[in-house]
Amino acid sequence: MSKEIAMQDQKDCSVIKVKTSISRRWRLALTAISFTRALVASLSKKDLLDYVAIKVENPTFLDADPKALSDMLRGKNLESLKSQFGGVKGLAAILESDVKGGIGSTAEADLMRRKNVFGANEYQKPPAKNFLSFVLDALKDTVIMILLACAVISLGFGIKQDGWKDGWFDGGSIILAVFLVVAVSVVTNFKQSRSFQKLSAKSSDIKVEVVRDGRRQPLSIFDIVVGDVVCLKIGDQIPADGLFLEGHSLKVDESSMTGESDHVEINGDKNPFLMSGTKVTDGFGSMLVTSVGMNTAWGEMMSSISRDLDEETPLQARLKKLTSFIGYVGLSVAATVLVVMTVRYFTGHTTNEKGEREFYGGKTRFNDAMNAVVGIVTAAVSIVVVAIPEGLPLAVTLTLAFSMKRMMKDNAMVRKLSACETMGSATTICTDKTGTLTLNEMKVTEVWLGGGETMSYDQESTSNMSPIVQHLLREGVGLNTTGTVYKASFASVPEISGSPTEKAILSWAVFGLGLDIDEVMQKCETIQVEAFNSEKKRSGVLIRRNREKTTHSHWKGAAEMVLIMCSNYHDEDGNIKSMNDQKRRSIETVIQNMAAKSLRCIAFAHKKLEQENGQVSEKLEESGLTLLGLVGLKDPCRPGVREAVETCTAAGVNIKMITGDNKHTARAIAIECGVLKPDEDVESEAVVEGVQFRNYLPEERTAKVDRIRVMARSSPFDKLLMVQCLKQKGHVVAVTGDGTNDAPALKEADIGLSMGIQGTEVAKESSDIVILDDNFSSVVTVLRWGRCVYNNIQKFIQFQLTVNVAALVINFIASVSSGKVPLTAVQLLWVNLIMDTLAALALATEQPTNELMEKPPVGRTAPLITRVMWRNVIAHALFQVTVLLTLQFRGRSIFGVDEKVKNTIIFNTFVFCQVFNEFNARKLEKKNIFKGILKNKLFLAIIGITIVLQMVMVEFLKKFAQTVRLDWGQWAACIGIAALSWPIGWLVKCIPIPGNKA
Repeated sequence: MSKEIAMQDQKDCSVIKVKTSISRRWRLALTAISFTRALVASLSKKDLLDYVAIKVENPTFLDADPKALSDMLRGKNLESLKSQFGGVKGLAAILESDVKGGIGSTAEADLMRRKNVFGANEYQKPPAKNFLSFVLDALKDTVIMILLACAVISLGFGIKQDGWKDGWFDGGSIILAVFLVVAVSVVTNFKQSRSFQKLSAKSSDIKVEVVRDGRRQPLSIFDIVVGDVVCLKIGDQIPADGLFLEGHSLKVDESSMTGESDHVEINGDKNPFLMSGTKVTDGFGSMLVTSVGMNTAWGEMMSSISRDLDEETPLQARLKKLTSFIGYVGLSVAATVLVVMTVRYFTGHTTNEKGEREFYGGKTRFNDAMNAVVGIVTAAVSIVVVAIPEGLPLAVTLTLAFSMKRMMKDNAMVRKLSACETMGSATTICTDKTGTLTLNEMKVTEVWLGGGETMSYDQESTSNMSPIVQHLLREGVGLNTTGTVYKASFASVPEISGSPTEKAILSWAVFGLGLDIDEVMQKCETIQVEAFNSEKKRSGVLIRRNREKTTHSHWKGAAEMVLIMCSNYHDEDGNIKSMNDQKRRSIETVIQNMAAKSLRCIAFAHKKLEQENGQVSEKLEESGLTLLGLVGLKDPCRPGVREAVETCTAAGVNIKMITGDNKHTARAIAIECGVLKPDEDVESEAVVEGVQFRNYLPEERTAKVDRIRVMARSSPFDKLLMVQCLKQKGHVVAVTGDGTNDAPALKEADIGLSMGIQGTEVAKESSDIVILDDNFSSVVTVLRWGRCVYNNIQKFIQFQLTVNVAALVINFIASVSSGKVPLTAVQLLWVNLIMDTLAALALATEQPTNELMEKPPVGRTAPLITRVMWRNVIAHALFQVTVLLTLQFRGRSIFGVDEKVKNTIIFNTFVFCQVFNEFNARKLEKKNIFKGILKNKLFLAIIGITIVLQMVMVEFLKKFAQTVRLDWGQWAACIGIAALSWPIGWLVKCIPIPGNKA
């Protein structure tokens, strides 16, 4: 001890620094304090020291152990939270965060330090499929493997027979052609895969409300750091692991983590633990973020899951069946060609270019016979390549990828690929009112208080209001709200945040009633809160004022719902009067008058709970209330929504508005938006209430559902019931929704459309498409794109079927009759390249036109290949077969040329027939195939590229393509013959099709 005293004599201050874990730090601090007390007591007797100073540093977030935090939360270890971290408030202090104001410093350097210590709120995803994987997948195709095998054999025999200089042409040409086909296909698929991955990242970018530096602000889920205070409400997905700070009636659905469907109650006493990936199902509150990204259980789970946006859609499944059928036909033709050509060759019925017999039994060399057999097999396989419409799935992929990219620019984010094509078949759209048909920018425009007249709201209109009523309204608005009012300084303008309804009411109270929300909260204690829900359509709060024993119930909600709870009202002087039947009817008239002006009517009510038998009630009363007043909130219709509704109606799509507002407000808005005509009144059953709809007998509901235009005072169950009823009647139903309770209807619908701004994460997760601007006009845009996708795919099907039929018939007839196919393997592969990739790209990128919205929807059971398409396919295929067979059998005499020139002319004419047929495919029914062509620059570019490449093939790649150069006359003849498909197409479209409604 004397040695230690001597050491203390040499120093004025002893500083104990603790650099270890938090628990060890506090143990050392307690030891140091105890030691100091003993030391001071000892030194005071010897007068060796005047004072001893101990400096103990406060723990900082740099000392926090991310693993300890993660383990504590995953294990829901309440004991560890209290003993190791000092409870929620103690942990907030360690993380240098304020439970009310959040992180104090929002500087980039401070946020980066937090990310360095605790990690970023991002998940490690499985590595994306690389380019080589796509190449290997393409080479695994059976037909490609057979072609390559034939090419290698042909290459070997060719080099052996003719040497390296000339022997590699046949086999090398096939290898090069296969390489081109595979390369184009792989590059296209690789690019689309990258596009889908970007879309997946975009759809994962969730916005949450975070408090930083005392200010509530929206933030990307990826920007959240440990220490942040996050605001939670019904429908939110919890963005990270954390601890409950404050709130009321907060319940979460942990089924995504635990598999249990029960909703777990979150509170500060027994269960403050909130896990990322779970969803808020009731109440509201705030949480302190303690773990992010890979330190959460959700992060570990998500890192092993790769969201597959490249799923097979219903249309792709239908096309697979079509592809299989055509493939079987192609295989049959190829097998027949193989047998016929082999028999003809070995029986000596085939001749070479000089007209000499090719096979003599016992005299023909083995190499020559094998070369001939390889050539026959290659020709048969090439027929299979052309016959199997491999371009159909590619065309669908290209169309979907292109439309998804463009739809993102048009404020629609596709979450499920199938929605793109299904939307084109939609026959009915069930839409919300608030935020979709209207701007969702609420503003108090009318106020009714006591027995007075309804008055237009301005800041002076509250000057004559009774002080008692003013005080109760300030208290009711300030305490019974999920919104916030932030004021940086005394002179600054308050920033109000929350839902549009909450913002409007708070704005009225702050600027009209002089509400100071912080002052109101400080003067009162909140005992119980009932959060707003779509069933009761009201919210309540039970409070006790400071230094008072009595409690007060405050209610706010839909006017007619709150009015039912009221037995009294405040008159103009603030006196409480009993509400008789006459007064109740007059108030109901006020509500109806507001609703007729398309105002949302909100009522405020209050009840003071006195002591009974010395006990004060701590229950939120729902009866015997006193009405304080009514406010009318105006939410104007969106610009252009009426035109959008008219567009849908003209396209044969029914619009049904489903809203929680009362019948009068709903009817007024529906007429204003064009959903309802003024003469379609309540008696015509165009407007019903939810309770009325759900009480119909099933047969009655089915009979009346088509006539309903507006459903008011609806619950989520009513919305789901309507969707089910419409689907049973054969409708293809699209539904818009933004709330958690809309999730069942969004899932049940054929296409679920959630709102990107006001929509909860639960709604977005249940939907197929997210409307980023919450605008009904964007819903119509999605409908137009859906029809465009379906129409583009039909265009390509018509184009490809024409080529398939023509190629198969020409090769089959030519091989059976002469033992030779006019189109070689390389030439057929080149046609396949044009057909499967370039044409798919050209036709898949056609943009929506107004013509699409002039047709009725295709519905659920319409055939993919219509009668109109069959008419066009048969006509053009017949034309091509006739022309090319004429050239095959009479071409030499017509043009006065040899066999090689004739085959080149056939090949050239066949390719140009496809070029001209691409124009015909642009319009399935319209005679003017050039309308709007200048808008599609890509189509024109692809046509130009195809023509240039064809010229190179014929004129410069003679050995590769097995062609000879043509003179100007022959080129003109090829193009002129192929161009006849335009007038033929025009004439064919004059033929009426029975049952064609379009």
